[in-house]
Amino acid sequence: MSGNLRTALVSRGFISLVGAACYLIYSRPLMRLGERKKEAVRGAGIVPEAVQPPGPTAWSAPFGRK
Repeated sequence: MSGNLRTALVSRGFISLVGAACYLIYSRPLMRLGERKKEAVRGAGIVPEAVQPPGPTAWSAPFGRK
């Protein structure tokens, strides 16, 4: 009987872990949209050319139109 109990506890733990990960990845950001909007406004004034180091070229799409 203890083998069945151990298997049940391990499987429930795994399912709980997957559920917690799904909550953190999907549900939590949806509930905190206000904070994400504040972050978007805070980064709106940044000019990418001013922040990028002088050596590397700016990223461009490798399969873009010519």
